[in-house]
Amino acid sequence: MASIFVDTSILRSSPAFARLWWGLGVSNIGAQITVVAVGLEMYAITGSTLSVGMIGLAALIPLVVLGLYGGALVDAYDRRRIALIASSVLWVTSALLAVQAFVGLESTGVLYTLVAVQSAAFAVNNPARQAIVPRIVPAQKIPAANSLMTITWNAALFGGPLLAALLVNWGGYGVAYTVDAVLFTFALWALVRLPDIPPALPGREGPDSGGQASCAQVSTGPARRVVGVRAILDGLVYLRTQPDVRMTFLADLAAMILASPRVLFPALGVIVLGGAETTVGVLTAAFAVGAMSAGLLSGALTVMHRQGLIIAVAITAWGMSIVAFGALMVAAGRTSPDSIQWGFLLAGACALFMAGASDAISAVFRQTILQTATPDHMRGRLQGVFIVVVAGGPRLGDMWLGTQAQWFGEGWAAVVGGVACIIVLWVLMAWYPRFLTYDARTVTQAT
Repeated sequence: MASIFVDTSILRSSPAFARLWWGLGVSNIGAQITVVAVGLEMYAITGSTLSVGMIGLAALIPLVVLGLYGGALVDAYDRRRIALIASSVLWVTSALLAVQAFVGLESTGVLYTLVAVQSAAFAVNNPARQAIVPRIVPAQKIPAANSLMTITWNAALFGGPLLAALLVNWGGYGVAYTVDAVLFTFALWALVRLPDIPPALPGREGPDSGGQASCAQVSTGPARRVVGVRAILDGLVYLRTQPDVRMTFLADLAAMILASPRVLFPALGVIVLGGAETTVGVLTAAFAVGAMSAGLLSGALTVMHRQGLIIAVAITAWGMSIVAFGALMVAAGRTSPDSIQWGFLLAGACALFMAGASDAISAVFRQTILQTATPDHMRGRLQGVFIVVVAGGPRLGDMWLGTQAQWFGEGWAAVVGGVACIIVLWVLMAWYPRFLTYDARTVTQAT
């Protein structure tokens, strides 16, 4: 049984990681509360879906810009301090959101500004936190650590929106934002308890007993603090020399741009399945539950070494799941039903459950390859690129599938997207077949 369920031994052997895991897990719930509450407040002020959609644009631009620059900061300065500063900004923005709600400001400009600031801080905070993990976790335990992170992240995606609705209905937007600020103090506590994590000296990441470059033991000292365009370009140039890491980004873009179905959920809830918000909630929850389940049952997976092959199989399963989901929606028809078509809804939820599980498995190993195949002095910048890919891919996917839905309908858009994802993925594998033989036991880091 121990080999089936997620490996939790790292929570006992690494108190620093355990605190970080608990702290981030709790704070992620608050972050999802705010995501939902901001959208609800914006709609209450404007009555415009377009205004709500512009929240995503307000968040995307600083996320992309600061994601790249934040990664350079992480490689130049103490990671704990960078994460603490960025996390403090996140806490302040949550508090300011609560203040503007309590005083009844009702200003769209203030909301957009606070969302942009929050997104910019997240773009720095996330690369710092991800680059911290390999410094406090042994290399062989990084897949298990990422599985644990995936579980808490998807638990927040599942529970955060539900809690947001309850809090807004009970106490209003100010209460929801206040709860976010309170929960975020757990992340601050976890970061405060970490030791200092200064930048590593380039070329000083020595091998461990397994032949893999050490993640927990690096040589540190005074670093050349190159921050700005030059540092960002150095990171992108380095990425060009790392085809395995680059392939993880390309494979994820293929999945997220071509076959991310979330933009289809609102229309499916009205004109195909019925139930509107209820249906959207069920479909969203099914995806999150699938991802959590994959994390909980990841024990056998996280000890596997053929990580490139696992990613390819997982993304193929993702594409097939989206094809199955789309086929079910085509079968349901565009009938604008008066009541929920429970049979098609539950079958579609099962397909999304499998999609969520596949995505979680892919995410664990993509992050693992990035953390273990990249030398410590480059991890921040490549984590910054990772943030841009993760943030930009689904938004481009919304545009792609939204356009397909206008042409073919929502069901066929999902079918076409899933098929396109599988085709593009295996074209990439044919272009660089060595990715399928990637073996974690023989990883070497370029310096």
